[in-house]
Amino acid sequence: MPWLLLIIAAIFEVGWPLGFKLSGLYPQRFWLYIILSIVSMTLSGLFLYLAQKSIPVSTAYVIWTGAGAIGTFLIGILCFGDSTSLLRMAFALLILVGIVGLELSGR
Repeated sequence: MPWLLLIIAAIFEVGWPLGFKLSGLYPQRFWLYIILSIVSMTLSGLFLYLAQKSIPVSTAYVIWTGAGAIGTFLIGILCFGDSTSLLRMAFALLILVGIVGLELSGR
């Protein structure tokens, strides 16, 4: 159950930068997207709090931020036409390798 909570926290971690991006793209709905960002931040923090009751804080935090970064990176590419240069992809892969490596080395 704590790992599911951490995954939910990471999903909400992607929501707030997405809300900020959308608020800039659609100024007529600025407050809607800012509220989405605030709700996402709140829920992300809440689920992280609940997950790290059972998962070590160092592991939970790295997975939470790393998964949020990778998720945001992918949304940027898929939805907003962000660059897919080889270097960007390689560095994103390094983040993913770091997340997996941290979890595997802690066992």
